[in-house]
Amino acid sequence: MSKITTSLIALILMFAAVPCSIAADDSFTQKDRELLIRLDERLNQIDKRFEQIELRISELREDMNKRFEQVDKRFEQIDKRFEQVDKRFDFMLQVMIAIVGAFAAIVAVTIGFALWDRKTMIRPFETKVKQIEDDILTDRKRLEALIELLKQQAKHDQKLAALLKNFSIL
Repeated sequence: MSKITTSLIALILMFAAVPCSIAADDSFTQKDRELLIRLDERLNQIDKRFEQIELRISELREDMNKRFEQVDKRFEQIDKRFEQVDKRFDFMLQVMIAIVGAFAAIVAVTIGFALWDRKTMIRPFETKVKQIEDDILTDRKRLEALIELLKQQAKHDQKLAALLKNFSIL
């Protein structure tokens, strides 16, 4: 680009110099004609260069647009992939929640069953213990009655009194 601007500045200076020389000398010489022809050729070359530069710039723009479209497509693909990964994470999270929920349910059912089983298992023992306590109470009353009877009988029987004293009952 700097070459182009330098060329343009040189042309402008040359054009500025041409009218001054023409004004100084009214005659139009062969040298002036050749100079104008060379200037015209140079202008044509510069025009061709500008056209080439414009063509190259438009090609570069088209190439950049194509690349941007490709980059946009890649970003769309990346976005789709991220969406797929997000969906997969959501699914995995739901599966983990389901597993934790199932585990919690199993634990709750197991604890509930253990408590229920303990209650149902203890009830028969409680019933038997209550029955044994009642039997012991009944037997105790009988035993106390028997001891009382033996004490009464020991008052009349010396041998029985001696036996009861040996067992510390009297």
